[in-house]
Amino acid sequence: MDKQTEFVLRTMEERDVRFVRLWFTDVLGFLKSVAVAPAELEGALSEGIGFDGSAIQGFARVYESDMVAHPDPSTFQLLPWRGATQGTARMFCDIRLPDGAPSFADPRYVLKRALKKASDMGFTYYTHPEIEFYLFKQPIVPGQPPVPADQSGYFDHTTTSPGADFRRQAITLLEQMGISVEFSHHEGGPGQQEIDLRYADALTMADNIMTFRVVIKEVAVMQNMFASFMPKPLSNHPGSGMHTHVSLFEGDTNAFYDASAEYHLSKTGRQFIAGLLKHAGEITAVTNPWVNSYKRLIAGAEAPSYICWGQNNRSALVRVPMYKPNKGTSARIELRSIDSAANPYLAYAMVLAAGLAGIENEYELPEGAEDDVWSLTDRQRQALGISPLPRSLGNAIDLMENSQLVADTLGEHVFDFFLRNKKAEYDSYRGHVSEWELTNSLPAL
Repeated sequence: MDKQTEFVLRTMEERDVRFVRLWFTDVLGFLKSVAVAPAELEGALSEGIGFDGSAIQGFARVYESDMVAHPDPSTFQLLPWRGATQGTARMFCDIRLPDGAPSFADPRYVLKRALKKASDMGFTYYTHPEIEFYLFKQPIVPGQPPVPADQSGYFDHTTTSPGADFRRQAITLLEQMGISVEFSHHEGGPGQQEIDLRYADALTMADNIMTFRVVIKEVAVMQNMFASFMPKPLSNHPGSGMHTHVSLFEGDTNAFYDASAEYHLSKTGRQFIAGLLKHAGEITAVTNPWVNSYKRLIAGAEAPSYICWGQNNRSALVRVPMYKPNKGTSARIELRSIDSAANPYLAYAMVLAAGLAGIENEYELPEGAEDDVWSLTDRQRQALGISPLPRSLGNAIDLMENSQLVADTLGEHVFDFFLRNKKAEYDSYRGHVSEWELTNSLPAL
């Protein structure tokens, strides 16, 4: 028994923990959970917990359904909202087959494979997300527009806004779980909030994001509100993204930093950006996996619509933040397309794979965009070599389907299921007659 396992079992006894929730994520990014009693935990840590994989979206077919969830003791945390006495804890799980082999359907394993490739190249991959979401008043009535919890705007500070109390309680719970928060504030839309998590290695961060979503929704229920990570819930207001700051380290050295280079951006950093740009269209179905995602991407308002990069240019897909003197370790790039509702394991795996492809193949970085890309005409963008991101989930699926990079990174199983699921979602959406059509076309046609 290793020291971390001993720590978990000792903490369970000392804190009188009565339930342990074993968490894992399906291919689409929805959290799954099974609770075990303390008496069963030691067995679960050594042997795992068997379950029917065919009942989980994208995991297994009915004739190969047996799977085993193996808790990762390093992810053990108490759930503070469940109370200090007779409490509840959680651990994330790695999904394996009965013979002990990793399950190719496990999104956590997809990210681990990508991280192994980065490690073999000498890199450690760090991410720092800015997570946006909306708070709405209860009840949410299907078919009716949701009512924002407040009418505040970007960075507004008001004594009566429920957002400030919400953020304070949510951040308190997150930090009690060992998840560090860097910033929080009201975003541009009514009821829209942003909480930025402090950087961590990508696997830890993906686990943290899944925990973050649970905490946000739990606190919302406590305060009689509803929290949503839907990319574009309100037609006339900004969508919710997860702008992610990315960096690679070689040991203790930031691989993106070069004191003598333009913008202090190293050759490795430039090639990583070039990889993101070259493969941006192919990976968009993973970073923006919902029909609604494209309502956010085509609307501007801080969301990128075109494939380009720029120094401190918030209309670009990839932004290079301003360099802070004597802060070489903070050199990074910001990818602005990812949805708050994306599967973080798959999204971060694809971002890494695209960037590493740029480094491996020594892609040349095109000229950066200095203008507001949204304000340019199509002809001007074409002259600058700036292409649009996919305009719909259908367009994104077509690009993904022909991508060897995405197929290799996700693995055959996840790649196949993801494509089939998203094609079904898009076909269902295309066949739906919307309120807009009924309002504008029915009276006239």
